[in-house]
Amino acid sequence: MLKRVPRNLIILAVASLFGLGAAWLAARYLEERATEIELRQQGQMGHAVVAKTDLAVGTPLTRDLVAVREVPVEWLHSSAITPEQFERAAGAVLAQPARGGEPLVWSQLEERRPATLSAQLAPGRRATTIPVDETSSLSGLLRPGDRIDLLATVQRDHHHLTLPLLQGVRVLATGSRTRPGEDDGAGDLLGGSFDTLTLDLSEDEATRLVAARALARLTAVLRHPRDTSTAPLQQTDALALLGLAPPAREAGVPVIYGGIENPALVPTPSPLTRPTPRAEPAHDPD
Repeated sequence: MLKRVPRNLIILAVASLFGLGAAWLAARYLEERATEIELRQQGQMGHAVVAKTDLAVGTPLTRDLVAVREVPVEWLHSSAITPEQFERAAGAVLAQPARGGEPLVWSQLEERRPATLSAQLAPGRRATTIPVDETSSLSGLLRPGDRIDLLATVQRDHHHLTLPLLQGVRVLATGSRTRPGEDDGAGDLLGGSFDTLTLDLSEDEATRLVAARALARLTAVLRHPRDTSTAPLQQTDALALLGLAPPAREAGVPVIYGGIENPALVPTPSPLTRPTPRAEPAHDPD
Protein backbone atom coordinates (compact mmCIF):
# COMPACT_ATOMS: atom_id res chain seq x y z
CA MET A 1 0.00 0.00 0.00
CA LEU A 2 1.13 3.46 -0.80
CA LYS A 3 1.92 5.63 2.11
CA ARG A 4 -0.13 8.75 2.44
CA VAL A 5 1.83 11.94 1.99
CA PRO A 6 1.52 14.09 5.04
CA ARG A 7 -0.84 16.97 4.55
CA ASN A 8 1.61 19.47 5.95
CA LEU A 9 4.18 18.45 3.38
CA ILE A 10 1.70 19.01 0.56
CA ILE A 11 0.82 22.45 1.87
CA LEU A 12 4.50 23.32 2.18
CA ALA A 13 5.20 22.19 -1.37
CA VAL A 14 2.28 24.17 -2.78
CA ALA A 15 3.33 27.25 -0.81
CA SER A 16 6.86 26.89 -2.10
CA LEU A 17 5.62 26.70 -5.67
CA PHE A 18 3.50 29.81 -5.19
CA GLY A 19 6.44 31.58 -3.58
CA LEU A 20 8.75 30.70 -6.42
CA GLY A 21 6.15 31.84 -8.91
CA ALA A 22 5.62 35.13 -7.09
CA ALA A 23 9.36 35.72 -6.87
CA TRP A 24 9.74 35.05 -10.58
CA LEU A 25 6.87 37.37 -11.42
CA ALA A 26 8.28 40.11 -9.16
CA ALA A 27 11.74 39.76 -10.70
CA ARG A 28 10.22 39.84 -14.16
CA TYR A 29 8.20 42.96 -13.31
CA LEU A 30 11.20 44.78 -11.85
CA GLU A 31 13.31 43.86 -14.84
CA GLU A 32 10.68 45.10 -17.26
CA ARG A 33 10.22 48.26 -15.21
CA ALA A 34 13.96 48.97 -15.18
CA THR A 35 14.13 48.38 -18.91
CA GLU A 36 11.19 50.71 -19.45
CA ILE A 37 12.79 53.46 -17.38
CA GLU A 38 16.09 53.01 -19.14
CA LEU A 39 14.45 53.18 -22.54
CA ARG A 40 12.44 56.23 -21.50
CA GLN A 41 15.51 58.07 -20.33
CA GLN A 42 17.47 57.38 -23.47
CA GLY A 43 17.54 60.65 -25.46
CA GLN A 44 15.68 62.53 -22.67
CA MET A 45 18.55 64.10 -20.83
CA GLY A 46 18.40 67.72 -19.79
CA HIS A 47 21.07 70.30 -19.03
CA ALA A 48 21.29 72.30 -15.83
CA VAL A 49 23.60 74.96 -14.45
CA VAL A 50 25.44 73.64 -11.38
CA ALA A 51 27.86 75.20 -8.94
CA LYS A 52 31.45 74.07 -9.43
CA THR A 53 32.13 74.26 -5.70
CA ASP A 54 30.17 75.09 -2.57
CA LEU A 55 28.98 78.71 -2.72
CA ALA A 56 28.10 80.79 0.33
CA VAL A 57 25.17 83.16 0.78
CA GLY A 58 25.82 86.55 -0.81
CA THR A 59 28.01 85.19 -3.61
CA PRO A 60 27.22 86.79 -7.00
CA LEU A 61 26.85 84.28 -9.81
CA THR A 62 29.49 84.51 -12.51
CA ARG A 63 30.43 82.20 -15.35
CA ASP A 64 33.64 81.05 -13.69
CA LEU A 65 31.70 79.73 -10.67
CA VAL A 66 29.27 77.49 -12.55
CA ALA A 67 29.28 74.64 -15.05
CA VAL A 68 26.75 72.81 -17.21
CA ARG A 69 25.85 69.23 -16.31
CA GLU A 70 23.71 66.67 -18.11
CA VAL A 71 20.88 65.47 -15.87
CA PRO A 72 18.03 63.01 -16.57
CA VAL A 73 14.87 64.94 -17.25
CA GLU A 74 12.96 63.04 -14.56
CA TRP A 75 15.49 64.12 -11.95
CA LEU A 76 15.71 67.72 -13.10
CA HIS A 77 14.00 70.24 -10.80
CA SER A 78 11.22 72.18 -12.49
CA SER A 79 12.76 75.53 -11.44
CA ALA A 80 16.35 74.58 -12.23
CA ILE A 81 18.37 77.21 -14.09
CA THR A 82 19.15 76.04 -17.61
CA PRO A 83 22.09 77.27 -19.72
CA GLU A 84 19.68 79.26 -21.89
CA GLN A 85 18.42 81.11 -18.79
CA PHE A 86 21.79 81.86 -17.24
CA GLU A 87 22.04 85.34 -18.79
CA ARG A 88 19.07 86.36 -16.64
CA ALA A 89 20.69 84.90 -13.53
CA ALA A 90 24.21 86.22 -14.14
CA GLY A 91 25.19 88.75 -11.49
CA ALA A 92 22.40 87.77 -9.11
CA VAL A 93 23.33 87.16 -5.48
CA LEU A 94 22.72 83.87 -3.70
CA ALA A 95 20.11 84.09 -0.96
CA GLN A 96 20.73 80.43 -0.04
CA PRO A 97 23.97 78.41 -0.13
CA ALA A 98 24.63 76.17 -3.12
CA ARG A 99 26.42 72.83 -2.98
CA GLY A 100 28.99 71.95 -5.59
CA GLY A 101 27.68 69.76 -8.38
CA GLU A 102 24.00 70.37 -7.59
CA PRO A 103 21.72 72.19 -10.04
CA LEU A 104 21.00 75.81 -9.14
CA VAL A 105 17.34 76.81 -8.83
CA TRP A 106 15.74 80.24 -9.08
CA SER A 107 14.57 80.23 -5.47
CA GLN A 108 18.23 80.29 -4.35
CA LEU A 109 18.70 83.77 -5.83
CA GLU A 110 17.87 87.08 -4.21
CA GLU A 111 15.03 89.00 -5.81
CA ARG A 112 16.41 91.61 -8.15
CA ARG A 113 15.71 95.17 -7.05
CA PRO A 114 15.32 98.01 -9.54
CA ALA A 115 18.37 100.21 -9.96
CA THR A 116 18.33 103.41 -7.92
CA LEU A 117 17.98 106.75 -9.64
CA SER A 118 21.51 107.74 -8.65
CA ALA A 119 22.85 104.71 -10.54
CA GLN A 120 21.56 106.27 -13.77
CA LEU A 121 23.71 109.37 -13.29
CA ALA A 122 27.18 109.63 -14.77
CA PRO A 123 29.93 111.02 -12.53
CA GLY A 124 29.67 114.80 -12.30
CA ARG A 125 25.97 114.87 -13.19
CA ARG A 126 23.10 115.98 -10.95
CA ALA A 127 19.42 115.01 -10.81
CA THR A 128 17.14 118.02 -10.28
CA THR A 129 13.36 117.91 -9.91
CA ILE A 130 11.08 120.75 -10.99
CA PRO A 131 7.30 121.12 -10.64
CA VAL A 132 5.28 121.12 -13.85
CA ASP A 133 1.64 121.46 -14.83
CA GLU A 134 -0.28 119.90 -17.69
CA THR A 135 0.85 122.57 -20.15
CA SER A 136 4.53 122.66 -19.26
CA SER A 137 4.69 118.83 -19.24
CA LEU A 138 3.24 118.50 -22.77
CA SER A 139 -0.07 117.18 -21.42
CA GLY A 140 1.70 114.37 -19.58
CA LEU A 141 3.11 112.86 -22.79
CA LEU A 142 6.76 113.12 -21.78
CA ARG A 143 8.59 109.84 -21.16
CA PRO A 144 11.74 109.05 -19.19
CA GLY A 145 14.58 109.19 -21.70
CA ASP A 146 13.07 112.02 -23.76
CA ARG A 147 15.17 115.10 -24.45
CA ILE A 148 13.72 118.55 -23.95
CA ASP A 149 14.60 122.23 -24.05
CA LEU A 150 13.55 124.49 -21.19
CA LEU A 151 12.42 128.01 -22.05
CA ALA A 152 12.30 130.67 -19.35
CA THR A 153 9.91 133.62 -19.54
CA VAL A 154 10.54 136.57 -17.21
CA GLN A 155 9.06 140.04 -16.82
CA ARG A 156 11.49 142.94 -16.83
CA ASP A 157 10.80 146.65 -17.23
CA HIS A 158 7.19 145.89 -18.20
CA HIS A 159 8.41 143.54 -20.94
CA HIS A 160 8.10 139.75 -21.10
CA LEU A 161 11.40 138.24 -22.18
CA THR A 162 11.74 134.62 -23.33
CA LEU A 163 15.07 132.84 -23.68
CA PRO A 164 16.33 129.24 -23.90
CA LEU A 165 17.52 128.25 -20.44
CA LEU A 166 18.63 124.62 -21.01
CA GLN A 167 18.88 122.62 -24.23
CA GLY A 168 18.92 118.90 -24.98
CA VAL A 169 18.28 117.90 -21.37
CA ARG A 170 17.53 114.22 -20.68
CA VAL A 171 14.42 113.42 -18.65
CA LEU A 172 15.28 110.95 -15.88
CA ALA A 173 11.81 110.56 -14.38
CA THR A 174 8.26 111.76 -14.84
CA GLY A 175 6.72 111.78 -11.40
CA SER A 176 7.92 108.54 -9.79
CA ARG A 177 8.39 106.66 -13.07
CA THR A 178 11.96 106.11 -14.20
CA ARG A 179 11.36 103.82 -17.21
CA PRO A 180 8.96 104.05 -20.16
CA GLY A 181 5.92 101.84 -19.61
CA GLU A 182 6.63 101.51 -15.90
CA ASP A 183 3.72 101.25 -13.46
CA ASP A 184 3.71 103.96 -10.81
CA GLY A 185 2.44 101.56 -8.13
CA ALA A 186 -1.17 102.67 -8.42
CA GLY A 187 -1.94 100.64 -11.53
CA ASP A 188 -1.52 103.54 -13.96
CA LEU A 189 0.83 103.02 -16.86
CA LEU A 190 3.14 105.71 -18.06
CA GLY A 191 1.37 108.39 -20.02
CA GLY A 192 -0.88 109.51 -17.18
CA SER A 193 -0.61 112.74 -15.27
CA PHE A 194 2.40 113.78 -13.21
CA ASP A 195 3.40 117.01 -11.55
CA THR A 196 7.20 116.80 -11.45
CA LEU A 197 10.07 116.25 -13.88
CA THR A 198 13.50 115.00 -12.83
CA LEU A 199 16.27 116.07 -15.20
CA ASP A 200 19.86 114.95 -15.80
CA LEU A 201 21.98 118.11 -15.51
CA SER A 202 25.51 119.28 -15.03
CA GLU A 203 26.28 121.09 -11.79
CA ASP A 204 26.22 124.48 -13.53
CA GLU A 205 22.92 123.69 -15.27
CA ALA A 206 21.38 122.59 -11.97
CA THR A 207 22.40 125.89 -10.36
CA ARG A 208 20.92 127.93 -13.22
CA LEU A 209 17.70 125.94 -13.13
CA VAL A 210 17.21 126.43 -9.39
CA ALA A 211 17.81 130.17 -9.78
CA ALA A 212 15.41 130.41 -12.74
CA ARG A 213 12.60 128.67 -10.86
CA ALA A 214 12.35 131.63 -8.49
CA LEU A 215 12.24 134.25 -11.24
CA ALA A 216 10.76 132.76 -14.39
CA ARG A 217 7.99 130.62 -15.78
CA LEU A 218 9.47 127.45 -17.29
CA THR A 219 8.12 125.63 -20.35
CA ALA A 220 9.34 122.27 -21.67
CA VAL A 221 9.80 121.84 -25.43
CA LEU A 222 10.23 118.29 -26.73
CA ARG A 223 12.97 117.65 -29.29
CA HIS A 224 13.94 114.70 -31.51
CA PRO A 225 16.18 112.23 -29.63
CA ARG A 226 18.94 112.58 -32.24
CA ASP A 227 18.74 116.37 -32.44
CA THR A 228 21.91 117.73 -30.83
CA SER A 229 21.75 121.27 -32.20
CA THR A 230 21.85 124.25 -29.85
CA ALA A 231 20.50 127.76 -30.26
CA PRO A 232 22.29 130.89 -29.02
CA LEU A 233 21.20 132.00 -25.56
CA GLN A 234 19.52 135.18 -26.80
CA GLN A 235 16.67 136.88 -25.00
CA THR A 236 13.66 137.88 -27.08
CA ASP A 237 10.92 140.36 -26.25
CA ALA A 238 7.57 138.56 -26.35
CA LEU A 239 5.88 141.61 -27.95
CA ALA A 240 8.58 141.79 -30.60
CA LEU A 241 8.03 138.11 -31.44
CA LEU A 242 4.35 138.87 -32.07
CA GLY A 243 5.06 142.06 -34.00
CA LEU A 244 3.44 144.19 -31.30
CA ALA A 245 6.50 146.11 -30.14
CA PRO A 246 5.93 149.92 -30.11
CA PRO A 247 7.84 151.87 -32.79
CA ALA A 248 11.10 153.39 -31.68
CA ARG A 249 11.00 157.15 -31.08
CA GLU A 250 13.26 159.30 -33.19
CA ALA A 251 16.06 161.12 -31.48
CA GLY A 252 15.26 164.77 -30.77
CA VAL A 253 14.18 167.27 -28.16
CA PRO A 254 10.60 168.25 -27.38
CA VAL A 255 9.42 171.76 -28.15
CA ILE A 256 7.33 173.28 -25.37
CA TYR A 257 4.79 176.00 -26.05
CA GLY A 258 3.18 177.66 -23.05
CA GLY A 259 4.16 174.85 -20.74
CA ILE A 260 2.62 172.17 -23.01
CA GLU A 261 4.88 169.69 -24.76
CA ASN A 262 4.42 169.67 -28.50
CA PRO A 263 4.54 166.14 -29.85
CA ALA A 264 6.50 167.38 -32.82
CA LEU A 265 10.17 166.70 -32.52
CA VAL A 266 12.93 169.03 -33.55
CA PRO A 267 15.77 167.06 -35.10
CA THR A 268 19.04 167.45 -33.32
CA PRO A 269 22.00 168.61 -35.35
CA SER A 270 24.40 165.97 -36.50
CA PRO A 271 27.59 165.85 -34.49
CA LEU A 272 29.46 165.85 -37.78
CA THR A 273 28.14 169.30 -38.82
CA ARG A 274 29.71 172.45 -37.46
CA PRO A 275 27.98 175.83 -37.17
CA THR A 276 29.01 178.37 -39.80
CA PRO A 277 31.29 180.98 -38.16
CA ARG A 278 29.79 184.47 -37.96
CA ALA A 279 31.50 187.02 -40.19
CA GLU A 280 33.35 189.79 -38.36
CA PRO A 281 32.68 193.42 -39.48
CA ALA A 282 35.45 194.90 -41.56
CA HIS A 283 37.54 197.70 -40.01
CA ASP A 284 39.31 200.35 -41.95
CA PRO A 285 42.96 200.53 -41.16
CA ASP A 286 43.95 203.65 -39.38
